[in-house]
Amino acid sequence: MRMKMIRPGLVLLAVALATALSFGQASKAPQAAKPAHSIVAADTLKWNPIIPGADLAVVSGDPDKAGGQFVLRIRIKNGTKVPAHWHPTDEHVTVLRGTLLIGMGEKYDEKALQTLGTGNYVSIPKQMRHFALAKDDTILQVHGMAPFKVNWVNPAEVPALPGKAPAKK
Repeated sequence: MRMKMIRPGLVLLAVALATALSFGQASKAPQAAKPAHSIVAADTLKWNPIIPGADLAVVSGDPDKAGGQFVLRIRIKNGTKVPAHWHPTDEHVTVLRGTLLIGMGEKYDEKALQTLGTGNYVSIPKQMRHFALAKDDTILQVHGMAPFKVNWVNPAEVPALPGKAPAKK
């Protein structure tokens, strides 16, 4: 019997051809639909009051769905005080317009306020008690992982919305 010698070049060519064909077939397989980008115009936001002088609008995501990402806007009128409160998850805040004075602690303390102007950012760890004052008409963008909840430290300090009962702890 006579054995035929296979040239290494032919083996390499055969492997390359088989690999190319398998990639070609894989690329023809149906692809899962990629999520589309989304654009949100500021004038389409639906604002809901939090306390007198402060409103909230959902930009993206579901702030109530645990584990999901969210983006919110908070609009605060000049002079509005936001009483001490905390959130169950980390809060990331960027000042889009105006000036926000923010302090950390269990109760509102003007001496503890720090100034955040337009473009400034603050990261507030979960459960950290904090309070604020809007120096100008201010718009904040808040993002993080849901759930986003506002827990008032002292509900008696929270001004009631017109027609609603005061906040409860």
